[in-house]
Amino acid sequence: MPLVTPLDPNHDEETKRLSDFYNETLGFCPNSVLTMQRRPDISKAFINLNKAVMANHGRVTSALKRMIAWVSSNATGCRYCQAHAIRAAERYGAEQEKLDNIWEYKTHPAFTEAERAALDFSLAASVVPNVVDETIKARLYEHWNEGEIVEMLGVISLFGYLNRWNDSMGTSIEDGAVESGEQYLGKHGWNKGKHV
Repeated sequence: MPLVTPLDPNHDEETKRLSDFYNETLGFCPNSVLTMQRRPDISKAFINLNKAVMANHGRVTSALKRMIAWVSSNATGCRYCQAHAIRAAERYGAEQEKLDNIWEYKTHPAFTEAERAALDFSLAASVVPNVVDETIKARLYEHWNEGEIVEMLGVISLFGYLNRWNDSMGTSIEDGAVESGEQYLGKHGWNKGKHV
């Protein structure tokens, strides 16, 4: 049971208008946003930040951003965000082989060295204490420019907020996210956990 009950999607008109973004990314408005709208300034600011962070500017593709989000959420243990991130990666065109083997990104041939550097950065930046070091930096700079690194850290930081929000809140997980979690992550033990 969630710490705070999500409100009806029609509760705040501006949040509802802004949350149309999620119909594209997930196919539904997440319960996390429906809970945030108890303080509409938070829900509106969060949606706008999410849109800015997830905007596609080029080589850090929409699919890669969602895989970065998955690695970050996996590192923190947030099952809600793991399922959302893998669902959004699928909806944004991540290759089937990458979706099926996201757990093995470090060694699976479907992933490029550039993707591995990005995903290792996500892992290093998401654990506590943070372990981003000169080796991670050097690998990033082999493949990505500074603007792209800022984009990646934007995703990692956004999901740091979401991981803490949803795990502390015990946010109820939506059916579509459950389907994606079970399909791509279930073979490694993913389940709804407290997000019933």
